[in-house]
Amino acid sequence: MPEIRAWQRMLSGRRLDLLDPTPVDVEIEDIAHGLSRVARWNGQTSGHWAYSVAQHCLLVEAIAGQQGLPERWWLAALLHDAAEYVVGDLVTPFKAAVGLDYKELEDRIGATIRIRFGLPAVLPQSAATVIKRADRAAAWLEAVHLAGFSEDETKRYFGKPPNVPQKLAKQYLTPWPPADAKSQFLARFGELGG
Repeated sequence: MPEIRAWQRMLSGRRLDLLDPTPVDVEIEDIAHGLSRVARWNGQTSGHWAYSVAQHCLLVEAIAGQQGLPERWWLAALLHDAAEYVVGDLVTPFKAAVGLDYKELEDRIGATIRIRFGLPAVLPQSAATVIKRADRAAAWLEAVHLAGFSEDETKRYFGKPPNVPQKLAKQYLTPWPPADAKSQFLARFGELGG
């Protein structure tokens, strides 16, 4: 029997062991490249381009900042879905079907990424709560503006409409080409001191 490979080779040349990831094998260029090419909503969004996880992360970070997340945690908001550069963006119904093993793997990789960029492996609950609330607000906006959900259906699955300035929604809810999503993600990462 051939040996089972549990690592992913990145374009940087790094090999990230999915079962035992280490911060030294994490590069922001790999993350930005991967996230810019991973489609949210399994690609079932309107627009010329798929709506990428990189663009979603930028939206979540912007919303979290507007919702009072202290600036020192903005980088954590930007990186909240960074593990998806390796594991992909599984839609919530599929995550439920896969179960806890997937979540444990995703959490382990996420903790490794946070450590690599100077954040704690586990975020303080106060920061994690605001980031999760911003993530749900972004999902609400994406569902209505990109994924074809009616407002009533969106309320049923994502709660009440978020209080997000229209300017912010317009800025982030038109899907970008992957190269633009990657460069915007890297630019914001640099601004946040990553």
